[in-house]
Amino acid sequence: MTGGTRGIGRAVVRALAEAGADVVTCYRQPGEHADSLARELRLTGGDHSLHQADVSRPEDVARLIGECGPRLDILVNNAGAISHIPFAELPLQEWQRIIDTNLTAVFAVTQAALPLLTSGSSVVFVGSKVATVGMPLRAHYTASKAGLVGLGRTLCKELGPRGIRVNVVQPGIIQTTDIPVDRLKHYESIIGLGRLGQPGEVANVVTFLASDLASYITGETLNVDGGT
Repeated sequence: MTGGTRGIGRAVVRALAEAGADVVTCYRQPGEHADSLARELRLTGGDHSLHQADVSRPEDVARLIGECGPRLDILVNNAGAISHIPFAELPLQEWQRIIDTNLTAVFAVTQAALPLLTSGSSVVFVGSKVATVGMPLRAHYTASKAGLVGLGRTLCKELGPRGIRVNVVQPGIIQTTDIPVDRLKHYESIIGLGRLGQPGEVANVVTFLASDLASYITGETLNVDGGT
């Protein structure tokens, strides 16, 4: 799994580990987030490992996949980057950075993992609800996340004959950090359930798609957004 030490990614790592999976995950920058996750995983049964890797770098991708062993049952692409810039002022370099991290890296990781995937394997892309609704100042981000939908639909058809499933999970507004009260009230007013989602609620859906309970689900985009 890519991007596993913070927010949604961290919740997915913990959920998969608690469900019995041996988890290999990565982080881009060392620090307390990685250290604390390592401590938590040591208390969870299984053979888990964390590795430093920037998935926008091909050499890091190759090294990460090399840590996954001879077989990979579940591949979760979660690593991502975001910034907020008006489209008229968006530098090409920043456009490329976001696309490389959010979309090209998913291509690279998934392609590198193909030799390890077998019949029954599940691939999950963690996208974003903004891919289908848009958001000012995030043209590069929304474009990268929208690309995951098309990639997932195509790969479900290409990899389906091999018994490999590919799905996209699109979180809505998820509380991964503290949010100012005025913005929180605005978010709550536009969400059907009247509250923000929690990382664990996204992790539950990813875990479901990774499991045999979802054995006939592929090519789908599941919104986990509380009715946004």
